[in-house]
Amino acid sequence: MIKRIENDLADAIRAQDELRRDTLRLILTALRSAEKNLLRPLSEDEELQVLQRERKRRVEAAEAFRAGDRPERATREEAELTVLEEYMPPPLSQEELEEIVDNAVAAVGATSVRDLGRVMADVMPQVSGRADGSVVSQLVREALA
Repeated sequence: MIKRIENDLADAIRAQDELRRDTLRLILTALRSAEKNLLRPLSEDEELQVLQRERKRRVEAAEAFRAGDRPERATREEAELTVLEEYMPPPLSQEELEEIVDNAVAAVGATSVRDLGRVMADVMPQVSGRADGSVVSQLVREALA
């Protein structure tokens, strides 16, 4: 992924696309920083975790800027989010998510909300990077209720 982002960054620089250039530099810095911390190249899952972390930061920053009456900064964060999401796998639909949760509930043999942790442990690896954990948690709670 780093090589792909580096190539896209070079294209953005040539095209003089400042937003894309700056966003790709931020993503690349986050990925390289994670590699440096681990002292080895990142696996695909680890790259995805870094992108998810960056995505969450953009969403939270956009919300904070909107709440702080800074719509121009919120718009910038949302534009960066759009560029970032190009490198993430497509999100799961509600139906796909519900099917994964239902299958996990059946596989684990969960019967009550007390089994939430076991079901979540089964579901999260399957939806990694493709669904928000709080949404998944809510669906699991509904399925177990």
